[in-house]
Amino acid sequence: MSSLIRFIYILGSFLNAHVLIIIGASTALGIVVGAIPGLTATLAIALLTGLTFGLVRWEAFNILVGVYVGAMFGGSLSAILLNIPGTGSASATVLDGYPLSLQGKAYTAISLSRIGAFFGTLIGFVFLISIASSLVKAVLHFTSFEMTTLAIFAVLVAGTVSSPDLPIKGWIGGLFGLLLSFVGMDSIWSYNRFTFGLMGLSTGIPLIPVLIGFFGIPQIIKILSGSQWVNPQSIETKEVGIVGQFKLAFKYFATIIRSGIIGAGVGAIPGIGGKIAAWLSYEAAYKSSKDREKFGKGAYEGVMAPEIANNACCGGALIPTLTLGIPGDPPTAVFLAALMLHGVTPGPLLSIEHPDFIFQMAALLFIASFMVFGLGLVIAKPVCKIFEIPPAILMPIVTVMCIIGGYALNTRITDVFLLFIFGIIGYFLTEMGYHPAPIVLGLLLGGMVDNNLRRALMISDGSILPFLTRPISLVFILASIYIIISQTSLWRKIWKKQRKNKIHNK
Repeated sequence: MSSLIRFIYILGSFLNAHVLIIIGASTALGIVVGAIPGLTATLAIALLTGLTFGLVRWEAFNILVGVYVGAMFGGSLSAILLNIPGTGSASATVLDGYPLSLQGKAYTAISLSRIGAFFGTLIGFVFLISIASSLVKAVLHFTSFEMTTLAIFAVLVAGTVSSPDLPIKGWIGGLFGLLLSFVGMDSIWSYNRFTFGLMGLSTGIPLIPVLIGFFGIPQIIKILSGSQWVNPQSIETKEVGIVGQFKLAFKYFATIIRSGIIGAGVGAIPGIGGKIAAWLSYEAAYKSSKDREKFGKGAYEGVMAPEIANNACCGGALIPTLTLGIPGDPPTAVFLAALMLHGVTPGPLLSIEHPDFIFQMAALLFIASFMVFGLGLVIAKPVCKIFEIPPAILMPIVTVMCIIGGYALNTRITDVFLLFIFGIIGYFLTEMGYHPAPIVLGLLLGGMVDNNLRRALMISDGSILPFLTRPISLVFILASIYIIISQTSLWRKIWKKQRKNKIHNK
């Protein structure tokens, strides 16, 4: 109870016009950044950290937290409207968000995304103030063995849910992404691999150009060819009010709680981030849903689950960042530098040197969640007007934004060439039925698999037994085996037979 009283007192001190204006403006900026493909929360925080040097400490943190939370929501806007995720965390939102837009339900999809972001951020804030210390103790059990098996499990999940009719294609896509991640200088021995003598590839294949290439370029080609665009006449005319939106969202109350816990829990694992949280949450929603056949074709749960998880990840990722000094995801890695720049040293002594700091950060998250909801409410209707713009005018603008996003992070012209190369490859792969999501996730997690697997084998002198004897690692291995077996034709026949028997008994 004393913790709650402290939080309420600190929250009250932040509820003034000055703070609210700063957080509101920075959250709006974060939404814009997140909605532009390639301009991630990491990039925004990195750019703003230097600009906040001369500001008062809490003014700087108001800006950075607002941008962080806003960007997590903003990535879903382009995912839903254009089938191009603004951030890596929104790649799972694409699966059902864009199909809903094609059905004329873009406004409902954005509304559910906004509500998901709101609840996800609130759940992350609850985790931050209530179980930060105990959750960190559990996370400390994650070593190279657990990180390897978790990453492989996440790639299998992405492959399965992105291609439910033929999961082998999703797994092949994930494997292709893993292979792409091996290009570049080896981080352990500093040896160039698969670079073919090209210096531009020595740092590896960057994620952002691949993300934009695989998602953006094929979508632009399809829309310009007239094969995939929303008919303005099909857009819903009777828009659901706020009360109706919450009623619709609360039909999936179990999804809200489950996805929030998954997001905050995964976010607390150092170095993981919202990408894995979104996919694991999507998989959990898919497995527990009574309407699995709707997933991938426009399921409301398929929009809410990943959005709740990647926003809950904000609060979860701050837990190891503040209590251990170990960033939970890429944005908090930059945020860690910002903390030190403003005289705050994260770690076990933080609660002694700055007793109220965690509560202050939680208060900022709490306020930012309401800002996301309010701003999302304001922009939901205007952004749906995008479908009234002729594709011949809109797509060249989107192309320019994709090029800027691909170039902005590393400011290398090589990244622009890679964007178009992978865009062409992505177009042919999508035409053959390969979804880009597991490919991108495989590239994202490839470094984690590579480094942790080799480090684990070094620790065990080449033995794989520790993977089987460590409980958490064994759980992920068994879960991975279950995913593979559950997609076999024999298992599906058994499952369908059991489902028919249940329906018959009822």
